[in-house]
Amino acid sequence: QVQLVESGGGLVQPGGSLRLSCAASGTIYSIKTMAWYRQAPGKQRELVAIISNIGNTNYADSVKGRFTISRDNAKNTVYLQMNSLKPEDTAVYYCNARVLDYGLGEDDYWGQGTQVTVSS
Repeated sequence: QVQLVESGGGLVQPGGSLRLSCAASGTIYSIKTMAWYRQAPGKQRELVAIISNIGNTNYADSVKGRFTISRDNAKNTVYLQMNSLKPEDTAVYYCNARVLDYGLGEDDYWGQGTQVTVSS
C-alpha cells in the first residue's frame, strides 16, 4: 500500500555532485523516519543518512561534511544532496521509510534503488 519512487542517480566524476529524491505515496498514517541506505557489490547494506519527522538527522562517518539529507513533510519526500563525491561512494542507493499505518502497524518500505557511479 506504500510506494517509494527514487530518482537522481547517475554517473559522475570524482568531486562532482548528485541530488537523489524519493517520494512516498499510498495509505499512510504517518512517516516516522526517512533514510538513505547504500550497498556496494560484495558489501553489506549500510545506513548513509536518516531524518526524523521533526528534522533530527544522523550520518555515517564516511559521508559527514559531504552529504546532506533533507525532507519536505507536506510532499512525503526526502532528498540526499551528495557533494565532493568519491569513487568509494559508488553503490546502489535505496530510500527507506518507517511508516505507521491505520491499523497501528509499523513497517519499513523500500524504494527500487538507484545506481550512483563515481568514476573518471
